Amino acid sequence: MEIVNENRPVEARIAEEADSAENDGKGNGSAAAVAVAKPGPFDLNKFKSKRADAIANVDTLQTGLPISSMSQAKDFVRLHPDEENYWSPELCFVMVPIKGAKRDSLHLIDEDLAMRLLPSGKIMRFRLALATKPHDVFFLCRIPTRNLDNSWNRDNIAGCERAKTLWTQATSRGEEGIDGYFVQAARDPDAFPGPKWPEQSLNDLLDRAFAGRMIDSEDHPALLRLIGGKQSVS
Repeated sequence: MEIVNENRPVEARIAEEADSAENDGKGNGSAAAVAVAKPGPFDLNKFKSKRADAIANVDTLQTGLPISSMSQAKDFVRLHPDEENYWSPELCFVMVPIKGAKRDSLHLIDEDLAMRLLPSGKIMRFRLALATKPHDVFFLCRIPTRNLDNSWNRDNIAGCERAKTLWTQATSRGEEGIDGYFVQAARDPDAFPGPKWPEQSLNDLLDRAFAGRMIDSEDHPALLRLIGGKQSVS
């Protein structure tokens, strides 16, 4: 009978049992030695970021685009070439004083309300078109629709038409004592990348730009402000 010395170090007993099991496996052919693969070298490329921030094929949502004329942009601009879908018809506007704000706020207004309750001098009419400065700085461009024999309006419209295909800027000539704008196309047509126009409809862009600033009822707070009407406090 084999006498087992239980006082041996644990490591020694484990090693001895492992050798015995390996030899038994080889002898009996009942088990194969298990090979443990060594880990490969660390590859940093496995963890490299490969995707852009934006999800593929998803358009960036444009919200609350600013509104200005071509000359106010003070830069080269392009207007969307699709006039049918991205130039509005003539719209009706008013400027409304806002408490705490330095500048009055442009509001859309129902024309029937405006004609019935406001003096004509407070009512403005013009078109809006989707426009951009270089590198997709989008805005809504004001386009004159009245008094087209006025040199300022005439030059403005000419600049807007040219900007459908060319990078164009309009600069006031008032300091020269001349009424009108100097309309100038970029020296090189490809000076800036072509616009990546948003896929949102003009209707959606206008809805977001004028959120909370659409006067469509007699009790609208902005209209009451313009006619000196008392606003209900609730």
